[in-house]
Amino acid sequence: MTTARNKRPKYGLRQLEKDFGPLTFARLLESHRLAEDLTQSQLAKKLRISRQKLNDFEHGRRFPSLRMAADFAEALGEHAPTWVSVVIEEMLRREDLDFRVTLAG
Repeated sequence: MTTARNKRPKYGLRQLEKDFGPLTFARLLESHRLAEDLTQSQLAKKLRISRQKLNDFEHGRRFPSLRMAADFAEALGEHAPTWVSVVIEEMLRREDLDFRVTLAG
């Protein structure tokens, strides 16, 4: 007998990372924009940055400070510790350090 409690979700974060690579700030930002059906110009206005800067973030050419990541999350109504932890984990990966970060807030 299978109960809801025994069922495991097909995709958790670890499975998604295994299939698609690690979650990056660029992917997080772009996926939020696409999920909200916003253009880059609309999202840039909401974040109070230029469309060009947003494009650089979405393509990984720029990298936000921790404060900027938290500010973006708050402006978008998202959980700021999650966005900041994504940035910290990306910083760690750039240094070849395989750590997971959990922030409370």
